[in-house]
Amino acid sequence: MSKLSRRRFLYTAGATTAGTILLNACTNPPNPNQQQTTTTASPAVNVGGGEGPEVTTARLGYIPIFESTPIIIAKVKGFFDKYGMTDVQVVKQASWGALRDNVIIGSQGGGLDAAQFQMPMPYFLNEGLITADKSKLPMYVLLQTSTQGNGIAIAGKHSGKNMHLNLSQVKSYFTQLKGGGTPFTAAYTFPGANQELWIRYWLAAGGIDPDADVKLIAVPPPQTVANMKTGTMDGFSTGDPWPYRIVQENIGFMATLTAQIWPAHPEEYFAVRADWADQYPKATKAIMKALMEAQQWVDDPANRDEAIQILSGREYFNLAADILTPPMKGQYNLGDGQPAINDINMGPLFWKDPRGSVSYPYKSHDAWFLTENIRWGMLPLDTDVKGWIDKVNREDLWREAAKEMGIADADIPKETTRGVETFFDGITFDANDPTAYLKSLQIKKVSV
Repeated sequence: MSKLSRRRFLYTAGATTAGTILLNACTNPPNPNQQQTTTTASPAVNVGGGEGPEVTTARLGYIPIFESTPIIIAKVKGFFDKYGMTDVQVVKQASWGALRDNVIIGSQGGGLDAAQFQMPMPYFLNEGLITADKSKLPMYVLLQTSTQGNGIAIAGKHSGKNMHLNLSQVKSYFTQLKGGGTPFTAAYTFPGANQELWIRYWLAAGGIDPDADVKLIAVPPPQTVANMKTGTMDGFSTGDPWPYRIVQENIGFMATLTAQIWPAHPEEYFAVRADWADQYPKATKAIMKALMEAQQWVDDPANRDEAIQILSGREYFNLAADILTPPMKGQYNLGDGQPAINDINMGPLFWKDPRGSVSYPYKSHDAWFLTENIRWGMLPLDTDVKGWIDKVNREDLWREAAKEMGIADADIPKETTRGVETFFDGITFDANDPTAYLKSLQIKKVSV
């Protein structure tokens, strides 16, 4: 991998990268700014899977965006307690870099045992690509926390330029900005992960090279709105409710929802340190069951109002409920003359989406995230995507947990691939033939 590619992953103190598709199928003390949340434990109920978990405590990290909802709901509604995990600590993280560092430290050093993750961060950790000393931290991906619930927000000064889903008619505007010494500057929240990949796909689909025609930077999610207000950036990609605040506070508009870029797309995941899961397999599945039950609970429209009230609390998102309500219910005023959206299936979903299971971690989805990193030169062409996924993705544990919970067979996927995925621009991705996908892309850094 080139030095330039390696430098792309420098993000917060000590972060590094390196890489690895066989293109033939698929200690620091705790951060004082973190907030721990606990509730009074109710009597444990052993539900499925024989005797109770080996331990009752775990430290789980989250970022205050909608993708963390199942973790928070499982704590507040007592689902961890129900499955015997009566001492789970849910710990807010200041940034993705802080979350990464605390997972590396582990709970023994005051860090985390498991956390919410953008994809493919667990793979980067597993391969030592984002650890300070390049040491590998074995990880397991256990479930997907949500789908959609993400958007690309644009500063109001670009209103009227038709900077919406399809950028094919506005490339000259980006060229003009660059030629004037003020290139379009857009932010994501962690290098190489999904929120950067959404904005890269959107730009490239419109004929705009994200590495040559614009400037991309990394900032923590809560900082995105502040930076937009001060004019230090032109757009950002991150999870709700942050993009929606841009419209509500008259700072700008939403160019697109990621649900429009890739309907029913995978969003974020829950992953655990492999050493913790191997030591405590029953506790691992107990946590999974609690999260899966929380996903079912929050996906019931009748529970969304209560979920919003919980999330708005000071110890969680610390945002007014009226900011969270519209995007949580799929109600988006995109702004800039675009039609409003009022469809719960266009917002964040947690258990089922129009294509089936949300919670189940399809291996084919992991393959897309890794293939996109190859597309942009962040991982080498000879990366063993299938090998990586077979080590890290523990969909087998999801199936076991689901069966032990009594989840209906119809809700347990039969295949590890969801089939061919289709993006808004007509491009398709088949995890069994990632080479064909890469060849079909006009803008990329890899030569195929």
